[in-house]
Amino acid sequence: MTSSNLIGSWTYRSFINNPSPVDGDPDKAIRLFFAEAEFRFEAVSDTEFKGVIDWGSGGLDLAGTIKPGSADTPVAFAIVGLGRPGSQTDGWEYDYNGCLGYRWPNGIDQIPSLVGTVIRAKPHGSAPAGFTASFIAVKRP
Repeated sequence: MTSSNLIGSWTYRSFINNPSPVDGDPDKAIRLFFAEAEFRFEAVSDTEFKGVIDWGSGGLDLAGTIKPGSADTPVAFAIVGLGRPGSQTDGWEYDYNGCLGYRWPNGIDQIPSLVGTVIRAKPHGSAPAGFTASFIAVKRP
C-alpha cells in the first residue's frame, strides 16, 4: 500500500467498544455510536499523507504515515489528528491506527474501506485522555 490508496474522501464512523449485545434494540445500538465525520486525504509522498477529519462543526488536521506490514500484520497506517488553533478543537489530539479492509477477490461492488481504532491522546473539557473506539471508513465516489 502507498499513500495513493488513501487519497480522496471517506465517510468515517466510530463506535464505543462495548461488548454487550444490543439484542435488536435500536436505542442500545445508537448509544454505541461515537462519531461520524469525513476523512479527506491527499498524498505527500509514497509513505506520507495529510488531510482533515471534519464533522461539520469542527475538525482536526491530520498527518499520516504508512506502516510496513509483517507476516502477522497487514500494511497499515498511523494518523495524528491535531485540533485547529483558535477553534473549538484547539489543543485536541486523537491518534488513529488502521489498515485497508480486505478486498475480496470475488466480491461484488465492494466499496474500499478502512478499519481501525482511535484514541483520545490528550484530554479536552471533561473528556479524559485514553478513551478508545473502533472505526470504519468507506470510500466516497
